[in-house]
Amino acid sequence: MHSTAMKNLHSYLLPILALASLVVKIRGSASLHTVLTGPELAYLGSRVTFRCLASDSPPPFTYELMRDGGVLISTGRDDYGDVPAFFPLKVNAASEGSYHCKAAAGGRTGVSKSIHLSVVTPASNTRVISEPFPPVAYEGSHVVLSCNVTRGSHLQYSWFFNRKELTHSASPFTHITGNELMLENVTPEHAGNYYCMAWSQVHDIRRFSSSLEVLLTVKVYVSKPRISFSIFKEGDSYRGNVTCWSTRGSPPVNFSLLLDDREEGSVTATETLIAWFPVALVPGTDMGVARCQVKTDVQELMSEPVTLEVVPVGGEVRVEVEYLYRFDSQLAAAAALDCVISRGTFPHISWLFNDTVLPSHEGTQTQPILSNYVLASKSQTLVLVKLGPEESGYYRCRVQNSYDESGPWVESAAVLVRVSEVFMTTLEVITIAFCCFLLLTLIVGAAFTYKIFDNEQGVCLRVREKSINYKYIYVECSYLHISFTAQAHISTSHAGPDVLTMSAPTSQSGDRQDDSHDVQNQAREITV
Repeated sequence: MHSTAMKNLHSYLLPILALASLVVKIRGSASLHTVLTGPELAYLGSRVTFRCLASDSPPPFTYELMRDGGVLISTGRDDYGDVPAFFPLKVNAASEGSYHCKAAAGGRTGVSKSIHLSVVTPASNTRVISEPFPPVAYEGSHVVLSCNVTRGSHLQYSWFFNRKELTHSASPFTHITGNELMLENVTPEHAGNYYCMAWSQVHDIRRFSSSLEVLLTVKVYVSKPRISFSIFKEGDSYRGNVTCWSTRGSPPVNFSLLLDDREEGSVTATETLIAWFPVALVPGTDMGVARCQVKTDVQELMSEPVTLEVVPVGGEVRVEVEYLYRFDSQLAAAAALDCVISRGTFPHISWLFNDTVLPSHEGTQTQPILSNYVLASKSQTLVLVKLGPEESGYYRCRVQNSYDESGPWVESAAVLVRVSEVFMTTLEVITIAFCCFLLLTLIVGAAFTYKIFDNEQGVCLRVREKSINYKYIYVECSYLHISFTAQAHISTSHAGPDVLTMSAPTSQSGDRQDDSHDVQNQAREITV
């Protein structure tokens, strides 16, 4: 009996013991919870430290720092528990890769998650490369500047123009992409000094390398050249000078003078956009057709032709006067006098007032006889800015060749200038009279229309003498939109004026007669 009970007890306990043993084995074979901490970025040549800690097991702990491929980097041991293992490491080019920590304690092991370490190489030997090279471009073209380094990784780039940092929103024609600065449709405002900075950052440490400045030159296309000429007298002979110039462009440019399509000279302007060429000139002689040609490395332009002929002053000279009036006055307030010359290429004009020469410029030492005048258009126009008794008098102009101060003068006839009152022209009088007549017609018409609609008895518009026998006439009348012809009898029974007695009218309106306005039985007297 007892043995049977023991046997049954063993049959119950054995499964329990087996299960407990299995739980202990499973628990004993569980992995250790292992954590590895360390940097993900590190500068080349710097020192970093990895930290490994395992738990869920009594000490001692052993640690191994492994790299990709199972390469053992270092080992560590913790005999007390809860003390991490530290693995210092000097970073070199081969240090980049994934690291993990393997821990062991009490017959159990554990492996941490991997940390990938990237080695950051600081930038060095930074320089700017331009396209085109050398950095010279014409307005409207594109320029690309590249920030290149000899070595470096994980780099970012900053650009500077005339020592000020450029941003992405600096200009719609300025784009920063990677290590390139693109300038589109460049203008002279883009010209200046550029440099770049290549830099990298690990945590709060930034290392950078700056380039030298590069001068960008933006050239302006040269404009179409212009041409002019002048003449001078030297003793008994004359010499001429042709001037070629452009209003815009970037030097250096080459100017050439062509006379009758033959090149007479060439000059390279390095600082300005103007050149001079001596030529032979004789007054009154056609010396040929001259043109200026300008050349650059990308352009070749020609000026308009000009005939090298100096026409001496001569022919008729006269003065034309134009009076100027204020809007609130009929008296002339000012006057403009023009000296009209028949011919002359280089005239020198002088004005006289009451046979006294007017100074042509300020600074004269004599007391001026007129103070309120201005000379314009190379003295061809004399403007009397104030017209009063002091300015009233005789004016005339005289002309001589500007290149010959000893030459004769050609004078105009004297013209009387005085304060005058403006009078209305015939056209103005006709216009005012027509406006008055039109206004009067409108007033009379309005009154007549009002009289028609205001008179309820009607009105006779006209008298038509169809038959006159000294007793009857016919009168055409309108009464409330009904037209009729009435026969009027001339009564001579009155001592006063003749009286017309209207007999029964003849309707011209068809059936539109109204009973309430019966005109058949009406007779009226009209005094004529």
